[in-house]
Amino acid sequence: MYIYDTVSAAVNGLKQRGYTMDFNLSENCLVCHDHTFKVEDFEITEFYRFEGNSDPADEATVYAIEGNKGHKGVLVTGYGASAEGMGAEMAKKLTMHKN
Repeated sequence: MYIYDTVSAAVNGLKQRGYTMDFNLSENCLVCHDHTFKVEDFEITEFYRFEGNSDPADEATVYAIEGNKGHKGVLVTGYGASAEGMGAEMAKKLTMHKN
């Protein structure tokens, strides 16, 4: 596993290693361009958690995602995002990597 000091360094490092897609979180899936990835369609291969010095709003997690058809990309979420705006299965998959 690599060590990154900032969210942007993690994203850039992952992109240099082939994680070129930018995933967005939807209720029960990840979305990138015209591709949709349900919980069973991808794996989290790496993750990096960043904590703000004084403001919890500065906390984020960067996920390296690999789809079951070879797609590789990055998902960045706020620390509290696991409870907000997503289905239970997606929240479970993402939060198991946060602890």
